[in-house]
Amino acid sequence: MEPHSDSDFDRLTERLNEAQRLLSRHRLVENLVNRQEMPKHELVETLVHRQHLGELGQLLNGLDAVDAARILEALSEEDRLLAWEQIKVDRLDGILLLLADEVREELLNASTHQSEKIALNAFELHDGRLRQVKVSRRSDLANVKPIWVDLVAPSAEMRYWVGAYFGLALPDPDSLTDLEASARFYVEDNGEIHLHSDFLLDTDDGTQNVAVAFILHKDILFSVRKEELPVFRLQRLRARTQPGYVTEGKDVLLDLYAADVEYSADVLEEVYAEFEHVGKRVLNPQVSDDAAAQILSEIARTEDLNGRIRQNALDTRRALSFLMRGKFLSSQQFEEARQIVRDIESLNGHTTYLFGKINFLMDATVGFININQNKRVSKLTTISIIFVPINIIAGIGGMSEYTMMSGDLGIRWPVAYGIFMVGSALIGWATYNAIKIFEARQAKRMLEATGHTKLG
Repeated sequence: MEPHSDSDFDRLTERLNEAQRLLSRHRLVENLVNRQEMPKHELVETLVHRQHLGELGQLLNGLDAVDAARILEALSEEDRLLAWEQIKVDRLDGILLLLADEVREELLNASTHQSEKIALNAFELHDGRLRQVKVSRRSDLANVKPIWVDLVAPSAEMRYWVGAYFGLALPDPDSLTDLEASARFYVEDNGEIHLHSDFLLDTDDGTQNVAVAFILHKDILFSVRKEELPVFRLQRLRARTQPGYVTEGKDVLLDLYAADVEYSADVLEEVYAEFEHVGKRVLNPQVSDDAAAQILSEIARTEDLNGRIRQNALDTRRALSFLMRGKFLSSQQFEEARQIVRDIESLNGHTTYLFGKINFLMDATVGFININQNKRVSKLTTISIIFVPINIIAGIGGMSEYTMMSGDLGIRWPVAYGIFMVGSALIGWATYNAIKIFEARQAKRMLEATGHTKLG
């Protein structure tokens, strides 16, 4: 990669010299610290690492990907690896694609700067069981004859060299967002079968549908996703422990779909249990506003989970229908796919029932909120009615001077106004009792009417 102009060359040279200066200082101070005996030696060494390497990281992360790649190529092998470790994880893929092949291979083989989620496993048949082989570099694939290659959160470089070794292009798991069937299920001209399916992931942090790309290429199943999934762990466990469980890539694919339906059914059972608990709370005749808000939150969460289960099941059925219509399966695999489809139909019946129950519980909870609101409005109405006659008397009395009650009648004004206040209180109390008697009679009439209706 050559600079485009003299100014670019000078700028890049300046950045390179600065990076080499920071690396040289880091190694010089590190050697001095290592040769001397001092208390808290590890603490001093850590501070030295943070100081110079932190400045180096700021320098490299402040450059664009092209300049960062040029500087890495210009450094020595030892300095290059140290500088590479200071680059942010989200910039690694973009820089890797700009490096020379030998530099890229060197960094991938020697660097520990890799996301914990990234994993590449190949599975081959051994005595009728799947045997898992950990793959960290391209050379590891030379001694493996896999029927399944599984990639979790792979980097662009990893997808590149795995695809180059097997002769196919692996998709980016972050771009699996198409909804139309033609983009999710299709066959390439060379016979590759592509399927993009959603798999359910239910954790304490929430529920999500994780997109997984499947490619059937030369009887090998390739799976690409960005999250580890319980379904895949279960499949690996079964295939490793049960001889004859799978014999080829299509068997692995069908068993993954079957395990996904089984996992969705298990999660659906948890939804039933949660709804039973919520239903008991809703049917309580006394539901406060705070309790109703909590119930609505639980209903909304279970509704989201039920919706994701239904979406996941429908997507799995679409994938199986594609395989069955395309005649890609053997007779035994076809029957297995039909059984999975029947399980999905049963699952859909449960999700439909739960949607109806969700609507009922939602309406009942909102009804309790409305009842509580009506009770508060009724209390306010009662209070306002109590003060209506008092306000009328107060208004009439306020039209004249206080001498009307005190001077003309010969009553001292404190006594006169005291009598007025007591009289107003008695009128309010009488009004309140009149309202209660009226409400009691209304309730009695409603009960009698209800009893006559039931007897009729």
